[in-house]
Amino acid sequence: MVQAFILIQTEVGKAATVAEAIRTVAGVTSAEDVTGPYDVIARVEAHSVDELGKLVIARIQDVQGITRTLTCTVVHV
Repeated sequence: MVQAFILIQTEVGKAATVAEAIRTVAGVTSAEDVTGPYDVIARVEAHSVDELGKLVIARIQDVQGITRTLTCTVVHV
């Protein structure tokens, strides 16, 4: 299982709407509005890195109001 945090920037005033929409996406375990340079942080899980990429590109980046994402894959060292 591959896990990642997706740091999301949104259009002004869209953070709550984006977080709510992302919570409904399969593979997203949580999505929270935050303060700082990013507006929403989502935690996601996928079976492989390829599946993670598809989740981010095809499902998350498709949500209205998102302007930019940054994917941070969880590593266990």
